[in-house]
Amino acid sequence: MNLLTNDSHSDSYKSAGVDITAGYAAVQLMQKHIARTTTPGVVSGIGGFGGLFELDLAGCRRPVLVSGTDGVGTKLKIAFLLDRHDTVGIDCVAMCVNDIICCGAKPLFFLDYIALGKNVPQRVADIVAGIAEGCVRAGTALVGGETAEMPGFYASDEYDLAGFAVGVVDKDRILDNKTIQPGDAMIALASSGVHSNGFSLIRKVFGVNGDRLAMRVESLGKTLGETLLTPTKIYVKPVLALLEQVTVKGISHITGGGFYENIPRSLPGGVSAKIEEAALRIPPIFELIGQTGGIPKRDMFNTFNMGVGMSLVVAKEDAGRAIEILRENGEEAYVIGETVAGDDGVILS
Repeated sequence: MNLLTNDSHSDSYKSAGVDITAGYAAVQLMQKHIARTTTPGVVSGIGGFGGLFELDLAGCRRPVLVSGTDGVGTKLKIAFLLDRHDTVGIDCVAMCVNDIICCGAKPLFFLDYIALGKNVPQRVADIVAGIAEGCVRAGTALVGGETAEMPGFYASDEYDLAGFAVGVVDKDRILDNKTIQPGDAMIALASSGVHSNGFSLIRKVFGVNGDRLAMRVESLGKTLGETLLTPTKIYVKPVLALLEQVTVKGISHITGGGFYENIPRSLPGGVSAKIEEAALRIPPIFELIGQTGGIPKRDMFNTFNMGVGMSLVVAKEDAGRAIEILRENGEEAYVIGETVAGDDGVILS
């Protein structure tokens, strides 16, 4: 369907700030990016009223659908200031698919929602290019989305971005933490940096503006803006590879709330996580945030991922093999502690 060749246009609506023909132009520009994400289950192209996906249940006796939704948050403010829009879509996909693999599910498809003050077709296409890249990294299909031009609600150079993912897992293979016990090993998957959380605090700490973002910071080896805009890492393919070979007892995606909120979500009652602080490989950006803002260590670990994008629980005897598999699949993985008896949640030692 070529949306540019139809007869849909409205001068009255355009005078109110909504140019529907700009929306059609954006769709044309984004089609090549969406095409990169096509997987065997995709039935429909973009332009219809719904995205169609044929579910292949071969080898799955009791299929359970797993869904997740999230946005990018105020990290978008960094993208606005830098006028760079081709990476935040990766963050949007990551925040959804990294959540659903915590259940052991394979992401199948993704939809996006972009709300903006003014539809600039190339900017929208750049956003979708990032979304498509995230989908490729996750092995999931971008089957649809929505772009809503909302003048008067958003500034003309700003937008919001959210997404929604659906995956599937065999009911017998859902990760439900029931087998976790004291003495299991806790493995970290390294983050790519701040990911997509804590940016309200970051913007307060640095008083973020264009000049500040453009400053090169020696300890970071790049500008502050480049560091902060680094997209969230997507862990889907390495974790799925691991699940095929090792029994994983629990997974936590370390997002808003940091260690203290997210790690306990993957633990059963009566079991806590003892984390060896000295074992953590904390990127320089977190030291810079903490020192610049005078932020207590407890607050840092309760806000940011501190270099751990995801934590996994396996039996102690499986830890070596799990790390080997993860490293073979391109992940920096290492033991950060163990599970212990108690209801303390997270113990930093």
